[in-house]
Amino acid sequence: MSVAVMLPTYNEAENIESLIREIQALNLDLNIVVIDDSSPDGTADVVKKLRLKSPNKIHLVSRSDKLGLGTAITDGFKFLLSLDKPPRYIIAMDADYSHNPKDIPKLVEVAREGYDLVIGSRYLDGGEVVGSSLTRRLISRLANVVAGVIVRARMHDCTSGFRCYSKRYIRNVLPSLHSQTYEIQIETVKQARLNGFKIKEIPITFVNRKRGKSKLTAMESQAFVTYIVRAMLGNLVFSRKVPQETESNTCA
Repeated sequence: MSVAVMLPTYNEAENIESLIREIQALNLDLNIVVIDDSSPDGTADVVKKLRLKSPNKIHLVSRSDKLGLGTAITDGFKFLLSLDKPPRYIIAMDADYSHNPKDIPKLVEVAREGYDLVIGSRYLDGGEVVGSSLTRRLISRLANVVAGVIVRARMHDCTSGFRCYSKRYIRNVLPSLHSQTYEIQIETVKQARLNGFKIKEIPITFVNRKRGKSKLTAMESQAFVTYIVRAMLGNLVFSRKVPQETESNTCA
């Protein structure tokens, strides 16, 4: 069993070394891929130094500008599939300690049961959000209600960024992923539904931006809202032609 962990980064120099060391300490045969958007704080330089000690286990994908989370994830997928031996499971997570690396084995364990997309849920029973304001929680909840309508599935946390993807899923849906920013989280769930892949949520604790500063820009927020509006309009047109499903048979 092989596992890869993708870490999209922008200005994570203060976090990336300790996070990589904690991930390496897990009892997993894994590769770590950092997709860095030309961080001016030297994030890539920290990763390059770490690579000297683990050249075959730590990889760096350097990009020319801050190009968005969506393209960072798809570029990471492309890189991993290009390896001589692509990993069987691919973890995507934040690099700011919002996600606990100790939860990685839990995601992989569930994926091994036959699920192609395992989502670490903040809102499933047993999940928790720490350090987030009431306003931010309400916005997140609303976004997830809307996302559930878009993907036509009864889910608790469509927008969570802590996930495990199967290689089979990535190979099938990668050509259909076109998100630029944070809407990638909804699009990947939607593609799993459309292609009949099995989805599972497990509870996690999310710590709101535990280290560093938020990097969500106004442009990225606008792109996310635009995607939601277009997707909902697309669903409205589709629902006039085909009866809407009442419940997803791919979610568990």
